[in-house]
Amino acid sequence: MRILVTGGAGFIGSAVIRHLIKDTDHDVLNLDKLTYAGNLESLKEIQDSERYRFVKADICDAASMKQTLEAFQPQIVMHLAAESHVDRSIDGPAAFIQTNIVGTYTLLEAVRGYWSTLSSEAQAAFRFHHISTDEVYGDLPHPGDVEPGASLPLFEETTAYKPSSPYSASKASSDHLVRAWHRTYGLPTIVTNCSNNYGPYHFPEKLIPLVILNALAGKPLPVYGSGDQIRDWLYVEDHARALVLVATQGEVDETYNIGGHNEKQNIEVVHTICDILDQLVPKDTAYREQIRFVDDRPGHDRRYAIDSGKIARELGWKPVESFESGIMKTVQWYLDNMDWVEHIQSGDYQDWIHQQYGDE
Repeated sequence: MRILVTGGAGFIGSAVIRHLIKDTDHDVLNLDKLTYAGNLESLKEIQDSERYRFVKADICDAASMKQTLEAFQPQIVMHLAAESHVDRSIDGPAAFIQTNIVGTYTLLEAVRGYWSTLSSEAQAAFRFHHISTDEVYGDLPHPGDVEPGASLPLFEETTAYKPSSPYSASKASSDHLVRAWHRTYGLPTIVTNCSNNYGPYHFPEKLIPLVILNALAGKPLPVYGSGDQIRDWLYVEDHARALVLVATQGEVDETYNIGGHNEKQNIEVVHTICDILDQLVPKDTAYREQIRFVDDRPGHDRRYAIDSGKIARELGWKPVESFESGIMKTVQWYLDNMDWVEHIQSGDYQDWIHQQYGDE
C-alpha cells in the first residue's frame, strides 16, 4: 500500500518509517515541516530506498496538503505530526494550538476532500490513523495516595478525558476532531493513545536521553519534585510495530491504547540509567551523585499507566522489550552514536536541512 506519514522525521514517526521500509513492502511518503525536533538523520539507513520519499510541508498549509494527497494517492494516512513537549507547551502554548489543533483540522479537511474523490471500494479501504498520547486522560491514583494493597486503575479506551497541560489539551482536542470527522462525514478514522516512548534517536530534551547525555557530560541530572511520578515506558520500536498493525488491520472508529507494561517512578528510571553507565562508562564517582531535585512542573501528572489488553486481544500485539532490555539497548545506542548526538546539539543538522529544503 501507499502510506503517508506526517511527522515522519520525528522520534516516533522515524521509527514507524524505518519499520515500514525494513519490514514491509509498503511505499512511504514522509511529510514533515522539519521543526527543531524533526531530524532526517534518523532516516539515513532507509533514505535511499525506492519505496521511500520525503516532502517538506506544514500540515497547516491546506494547499500543500491537497497537492501532496493528490500526487501520492495514499491508501493510509498515519498522522504523527505534532508539538509534543509538555514543558515547551507551558512556556509557549500557541505553537501547540496551531500545530496540534489547527494543523489536524487542516489535514482532516484535505484528507476528506481527497477521500471523497475515491471510488466507493477505495473509500471503504482507506484509513486515517491519528496517533495520540495517554496524557489526554489526565492522571491516575498514585500508590502513595491509596491504602496499601489497594488495586490501582489503568487508562482504558473508555477513560474520560481530563488533560492537565496545554500539550495534552491540544492533543485531546485533535482526538475529538478526528472522531467527529468520522461521525459527521464518514471518514474512516482510527485513534491510538500511547504511553511514554523511549529508545534510539530520541531528541535530547526528553527525560531519558537528557539524563544519559548530562551524566556523560558531568552535568546535573534534574529530577522534578521527589521523582515519584510514575510513567508506563514503551520502547519506540515496539510502538512502531503496534502503529503499523493498527493502521493496516485495526477497525474503523476504534481506539487502541498502546503501553509497555513498565510502570516506573521517574527516579527509578534515572537510577537505572546511572547504574548502567557505572557499568559501561565507569568513573571515579557514581553517576547517581549528579542527581539534583528541582521544583516540580506546574500541574505535573502523578501517574500514567495503560491497559493494552484490547490491542493484544484483537490484533495480537504485545511489546517485545522489557524496560530492562529496552533501557540497556537505549543507553548503548547513545554511547555508540555520539556523533548523531553532537550533530543534534550543535545544530548542524538544522543548517543542513535549511540548505536542502529552504529556511521557511
